[in-house]
Amino acid sequence: MSDLDGDRGLALVPWRSRTLYVVLSCSLMGVMGVSLVSPVLPDLRPVFGVSDAQVGLVITAYTLPGVVVTPFVGLAADRIGRRRVIVPLLFLFAVTGTGVAFARTFTEVIVLRLLQGVGASALVTLAVTLIGDVYEGRRRDAVMGLNGSTIGTGAAFYPLLGGALAGIRWSAPFLFFGVGAVVGLFATVALREPTAARSTDVRTYLGRLRAVAVLPQALAIFLALFLAFFIFYGAVLTVLPLLLSDAFGLGAGRIGAVLSAVALASAAVSSQYGRLSTRRSAPELVALGFVAYGVGLLAVRLSPSPLAVGASLLIFGVGFGVVMPSIDTAVVTLVDDDLRAGVMGMRTSVLRLGQTLGPVGFTATAGLAFGSSLVGYRALLVAAGLGAMLAGGAVYLSLRR
Repeated sequence: MSDLDGDRGLALVPWRSRTLYVVLSCSLMGVMGVSLVSPVLPDLRPVFGVSDAQVGLVITAYTLPGVVVTPFVGLAADRIGRRRVIVPLLFLFAVTGTGVAFARTFTEVIVLRLLQGVGASALVTLAVTLIGDVYEGRRRDAVMGLNGSTIGTGAAFYPLLGGALAGIRWSAPFLFFGVGAVVGLFATVALREPTAARSTDVRTYLGRLRAVAVLPQALAIFLALFLAFFIFYGAVLTVLPLLLSDAFGLGAGRIGAVLSAVALASAAVSSQYGRLSTRRSAPELVALGFVAYGVGLLAVRLSPSPLAVGASLLIFGVGFGVVMPSIDTAVVTLVDDDLRAGVMGMRTSVLRLGQTLGPVGFTATAGLAFGSSLVGYRALLVAAGLGAMLAGGAVYLSLRR
């Protein structure tokens, strides 16, 4: 399928395509929900009188709905169309996210984050689905890389923005979620529906999805995806802000600046994915990405200063910038058009499961298995780093052989 509304010239990235900007805008909204809030986590402890483990629920509540909701969102998108699903999700994301700024209790925060998580559950999923619908071949790879780079750039900017806004008041970052309503209006007028055939028999549709889900290639993709986000959200986006606050005394603004290193490196690497994909297969790139994950986490543990932590996170970001476009390319090319949103829904369900279990797993283990949370955080960084590096290296060597 060719681009529905874009530039048919020689440029690999169709800059005149309105669909492209809907894709990029949805992806930016999809990664905002955690990256913007992560630097504020330490500040929420005194505001609501909660512990580290409870503060981790701010992330978990947001990611949990995606585990259950996303497959059904994918089914709806395959049956009734992409635009009819994307636009309501954007408005739900904006309204409930903004509502957190006015929460009076921690329970209200968690309820609103759960609802916001429903809105965000499939935004990146449907953005990548649109890429598979509208573009093909080298253009698809180029747009996939651009989308990954945009996500990385947004994820680098959001911690800085979140930290700066938190310096005004803890609730200020949540007000920024209102921009999702602007994106919803833009998608309403700009997005043209892809012309792929729609599945009408639900039983047949679900049967085909089940058949795809048990393919060895699909199982390997989903396992890599789960581990990538379990480590990223547990070790980097939850444990590291608490560690930087407790060990180095950093405030939200400086924590956001340190965390932005991951996204900066990820954006730079993702922008070159079109070239990287011609030199190594997607499975090989995923394995190398996990090696970079491990090296980055071990370097974080050995870092004597916040500046050194930021430099170490650049290595981790290289891994993330390689892993995500590789996995997304593998998923969108795995099935036909009429199943793509459903399979992407399963992909995001697994991703959200990793995001949900990571923060709770790391903070709970640190608190229960070690004498102090600080000691636990440092030990878990070593364990996660060694595991990722050794597993990635072993898989890469086996693939090369």
